[in-house]
Amino acid sequence: MTADDIEVSVVLPCLNEAETLEVCVRKALKSLADLGVRGEVLVSDNGSTDGSQQIATDNGARVVNAPIKGYGGALMAGIDAARGRYVIMADSDDSYDLSNLGGFIEKLREGHDVVMGNRFKGGIAPGAMPPLHRYLGNPVLSWIGRHLFRLRNVGDFHCGIRGFDRKRILDLGLCMPGMEFASELVVRASLAGYSIVEVPTTLQPDGRSRPPHLRTWRDGWRHLRFLLVFAPRRTLIQPGIVLAALGLIATVALAIGPITIGGVGFDINALAYSCLAVLVGSQLVLFGAFAEVYGKFEGIVPESRHASWSRWLKLEVCAAIGLVLILGGLVGTIGALSAWGKADFGSLDPQGTIRIVLPSATAIAVGVVILCAGLFTSLLTLRKSARLVAHEGTPKQREKTLAQA
Repeated sequence: MTADDIEVSVVLPCLNEAETLEVCVRKALKSLADLGVRGEVLVSDNGSTDGSQQIATDNGARVVNAPIKGYGGALMAGIDAARGRYVIMADSDDSYDLSNLGGFIEKLREGHDVVMGNRFKGGIAPGAMPPLHRYLGNPVLSWIGRHLFRLRNVGDFHCGIRGFDRKRILDLGLCMPGMEFASELVVRASLAGYSIVEVPTTLQPDGRSRPPHLRTWRDGWRHLRFLLVFAPRRTLIQPGIVLAALGLIATVALAIGPITIGGVGFDINALAYSCLAVLVGSQLVLFGAFAEVYGKFEGIVPESRHASWSRWLKLEVCAAIGLVLILGGLVGTIGALSAWGKADFGSLDPQGTIRIVLPSATAIAVGVVILCAGLFTSLLTLRKSARLVAHEGTPKQREKTLAQA
């Protein structure tokens, strides 16, 4: 068949899967034939040394070499080389039901961009999933993913069998080479506004005699890290705003004098921690903003989420805000020095001057941080401008773009 004849490509990443690859290829080809679907099975080999390539070819699959090591590297090479309009990816360990692909194909034909399998709805055979994965790892990571990215209809965030529109996924520019590729696909499809649905699927114990490539704690952490980094608004910006606001309110109140709430007194010690809350909260907000600005320039987050930060994090705006805060802090510092001078630079009542010194020092620190934030954001923007200059337009247009940048 030519590329125009193929509707579905079943992509199987492979690294030394000689024990189970034959049955996976046969099941997938039989399922496509039974459904009357014009398709292919493509094995994306990640450097197997056990003859997996020949096994795949002998059983009717097409083999491509995946030069980038890792689960994601193999899948990216396979998706890129696939000839079908739709791609169904699955592991090569005979744990997923490749003999029953109808549900995935049906949903893809309905126009959905991504069709996830759900093992918890379809059934998990005894011994197919370690208890730590089944009752802690998968539920927790799926819950975090659903709440960070509002994926209410995805109950099994890390199911290894899923289908998708090949062109739509290629448009996302996926790049994670490891196991976190599974999270990247769902997250970036969600951020791009793609239609994502689930179908039940089953999970059986894999047929290999060796341990799986998956490493529980290492790969679990990589998935979690990816989810947190790709949701800076909820993990950094929103908590930072709350922390900075509470710290600012407490700082203003305690700078005036001690306060009592519910019979509990708060004084100088609380003032020190409220100033710390302002500083830490401000940094959380700025780091989250950096992540969103960077995400926009890399095509990770939509334009609308970046627009407000691009206005506030300009070097000129940050310089103005930072200098105002630094100036305010210096005024407070001069006031404290004046009070110290009136005492002939001798001992002072710490209960008095510290209420000026701590907020003043915090204002200076936050001002410097915001000033540097504007500089850093401008560097991120210049990186984009340099890319435009290097690749877009005629020489005169590139010169004009550089001058504007």
